[in-house]
Amino acid sequence: MRIASIDIGTNTFRILVCELRDKKIKKLYIDRVITRLGGGFAKEGKITEDAARRSLRALKKFAKIIERYKVKRVRAVATSVVRESQNGSKFLEQVKKETGIKTEVISGEEEAQLTVNGVLKSVSVDTKYSVIFDVGGGSTEYVFVKKGQVLGLTSTNLGVVHLTERYLKTDIPSNLYIKEISNEIENVLSFELSWIPIVSPTDLTLIGTAGTPTTLAAIQLGLKKYNPDLVNGFILKRDMLTSTFESLIKIPPQERLKIVGLEKGREDVIIPGALIVLQTMDRFSKDNVLVSDGGLLEGVAYSLIL
Repeated sequence: MRIASIDIGTNTFRILVCELRDKKIKKLYIDRVITRLGGGFAKEGKITEDAARRSLRALKKFAKIIERYKVKRVRAVATSVVRESQNGSKFLEQVKKETGIKTEVISGEEEAQLTVNGVLKSVSVDTKYSVIFDVGGGSTEYVFVKKGQVLGLTSTNLGVVHLTERYLKTDIPSNLYIKEISNEIENVLSFELSWIPIVSPTDLTLIGTAGTPTTLAAIQLGLKKYNPDLVNGFILKRDMLTSTFESLIKIPPQERLKIVGLEKGREDVIIPGALIVLQTMDRFSKDNVLVSDGGLLEGVAYSLIL
């Protein structure tokens, strides 16, 4: 049986087509389109007409893929920006009408749980504890795990699209803007993650998933074409990230696109995204992050077969 999962995110839409074999999935097709569905949300409080048009084009393409692969079961989920938008329900009605794709809005907590399921089937962890964080366009989820068991999770409002629109007013961010974003991230993490107990850094693995960590890995690997097999399991080190970040903030967005591994559509949001990763490392006194290419999309796929 063939199944498909679709992740309707604030910045990126993704689709995964799989074949079910002995309660495991074999990936047949995977693709992503940066739609910036959340573009303009910080100002308007809703999904703009331009963002809806871009997004519908992507979903019409996904609908053709589902038809081409003769998929039997589909689960499409919408996350942060659709949850929060004044016209989120109206947008999903339009999606169903124009593409045939029925979409459910999931909570930040369910998003985090599905992400954990996808991550733990993608990378191996040899420490007692792990913190999995999913850096999204509208929110960032954190999950505290002990030997594969979820002990708690939190969905924060640290979304790279929202932070970009709120703080980055110029092509080359000033020190003041960087400081303001850094302070907000630090304050949110301090408050929202206070429930996570202090454990020895040697007993803890930090695992980053979604567009920001995978893009930062692709930059370090110098990937002209994204390769999930190389990105999955890559270790991001603090000195790498700091060096990359300092290079990025010195040049305008269009110049950043010349950096091998940086995908078009991420040239602005990579700034707050990198800061979230660095601040998360600070929070847990870690100098490295394990990157997982698997996450929400794979978790949604597995939810169809369990």
